[in-house]
Amino acid sequence: MKKSLFLFSFILFIILPLSSQTQIPKNPKPPLTQAHAELMNYGLPIGLLPASVLKYTLNQTSGDFAVELGGTCKITLPPDNYLATYSKRITGKIDQGKIAELDGIRVRALFQWWSITGIRSSGDNLVFEVGMVTAKYPAKNFDESLFCEGQHSSS
Repeated sequence: MKKSLFLFSFILFIILPLSSQTQIPKNPKPPLTQAHAELMNYGLPIGLLPASVLKYTLNQTSGDFAVELGGTCKITLPPDNYLATYSKRITGKIDQGKIAELDGIRVRALFQWWSITGIRSSGDNLVFEVGMVTAKYPAKNFDESLFCEGQHSSS
């Protein structure tokens, strides 16, 4: 019995490290666009925008911005799997650690669609504003920009 337990343990000790080295990589990371880089410059995570950014404009003085996507986009947001839709054009006003006057992002919660009107950083969290109501989520959940559902990397 001891001999077979030792043999089983030895096999697991050899096989498990090898199997973790040969894992197939997960979904490829989307390319970082200038719009995503600007989010980081303002202290916000890149995952606030989908990977399908085609163009963006930013007025450095006022903070007014516009992001153009390749079309409308649906993404399931972590951690609670809320469905979010991004319009083809997203606008707002960005400042250090916050986005105000946001237009073009909606999320489905409690059987209804809600427009996200602002996002601000608060320590290790992001606070999403829906009018006067807010919801707080860990910022680390938005460290990666996601592909729109039904779209994949072209590489």
